[in-house]
Amino acid sequence: MDIRALRYFVELVQQQSFTRASERLFVTQPTISKMVRSLEEEIGEPLLQRQGHSFSLTAAGELLLGRARSILTELGQLQAELEDLRALRRGQLHLGIPPMVGPLYADLIRRYRQHYPEVELTIVEYGGRHLEQAVSQGDLDAALTMLPTRDEGGLASFELATHPIMAVLPNEACWHGTSPLPLSAFSSTPFLLYTETFTLSDLLQQRCLEGGFTPTVAARSSQWDFLAAMVRSGMGVAFLPEPICRQLDSRELIFRPLAPALIWRLGVIWPQQRYLSRAAEAWLTLCRDAE
Repeated sequence: MDIRALRYFVELVQQQSFTRASERLFVTQPTISKMVRSLEEEIGEPLLQRQGHSFSLTAAGELLLGRARSILTELGQLQAELEDLRALRRGQLHLGIPPMVGPLYADLIRRYRQHYPEVELTIVEYGGRHLEQAVSQGDLDAALTMLPTRDEGGLASFELATHPIMAVLPNEACWHGTSPLPLSAFSSTPFLLYTETFTLSDLLQQRCLEGGFTPTVAARSSQWDFLAAMVRSGMGVAFLPEPICRQLDSRELIFRPLAPALIWRLGVIWPQQRYLSRAAEAWLTLCRDAE
């Protein structure tokens, strides 16, 4: 059934005049008559009972009028909602962030909310490997994570920032100093690592193997502040990005750079082939502007 014909029919009934309806619709009276006839032919029943220059509705006309008004109202609502999405007055963004990244990009998230206050923002905190899987499977629109990803073919990405990884040590005399240390310097020291879902843990263990030793892992956690607390208690050494180290108390902990340097490459990932919502596109644009 032609939506335009329904619109003409409703307007005709509201105006109770072919002349006034044609003026409101900016079409000729014969055009309206033709549309009404096409509806009558499609329904198989007359819609109007004509009496000279006036008309009244038949039973079929009354039924169609009610349905047509509902259809046009729903269509108008749909068009308004689509326009809201295009203008980002509505929508959803499902974003993944590793726990230690959140504090670094809280301001960026705040700016997104300021620009698009009607977009419903859902943030989940996972390790990098879990985030990659969630983005690939469509559970997340985008994520901030450590680069490179395992699934480089299915995921698009760009780099946001790079930071050195620092060894985080208890404030003991044997660790005092500022010169870089090789990972082999910690071969007899228990490691305090992120859980296996974190990309940084994989990188550290790989570098240790390349250095000729397998680290002893004392404990794992998904929370950087808990890792730091375990270091303070003397349980071992942790490895955290330099911006995170700046948030820790340098009176209780020692931070030493590594040699060769271990770099934390932080970036944004999103699905390479899947449809990207307007809300997600706006997030990527904001991230690019922040590079």
